[in-house]
Amino acid sequence: MTQARHETGDVQPAVSHAVWTIPNALSALRLVGVPIFLWLILAEHDTAALIVLMASGITDYLDGKIARRYGLISRLGQLLDPIADRLYIISTLFGLAVRSIIPWWLVVVLLARDVFVLALGPLLRRDRLPIPPVHFVGKAATFNLIYAFPLMLLGEGSSTLAEIARPIGWAFAWWGTGLYWIAGLMYAYQVGSMVRAARRVDRSTP
Repeated sequence: MTQARHETGDVQPAVSHAVWTIPNALSALRLVGVPIFLWLILAEHDTAALIVLMASGITDYLDGKIARRYGLISRLGQLLDPIADRLYIISTLFGLAVRSIIPWWLVVVLLARDVFVLALGPLLRRDRLPIPPVHFVGKAATFNLIYAFPLMLLGEGSSTLAEIARPIGWAFAWWGTGLYWIAGLMYAYQVGSMVRAARRVDRSTP
């Protein structure tokens, strides 16, 4: 596949319009697991819910690894991957809040970040710009949050394992929440830079 060179001089892997790829199939599989996971957590089938969540984390790692290793990065994959991440986070937040495992204010803080990011969509559509690629900070935030929630779930018991899992889970939650907002602000900066660059090109085009 060809590669594109950005203004910074960094060589970036080309992004294709392919649909039927292994990374995209793994992302689609993650999406299928979202309603299953939500039902399991609301029905208090915690062990099965944890297994689905762990499987999601594994497929999330694999789809990115395979896409980068074999040059299978696609527009569809760039869209499906963050959607799957957000749906797992939202469904986990909702399920844990309903069961009073986490406070509703944490749900509001995290969902407010998603609303903030979604509000930038019209800027991209107006200038017909692509969705910026997922930044490492955003993936780190998702990693922290996805590991925080099962640990919080484990922390609901009274066993020694629960006593250990509870503070670790909250540590992941605090780090994940902070990184989630930092990633959102970085995304806003990316969008702003792309819009400014597009407008400079428009002004210079006769």
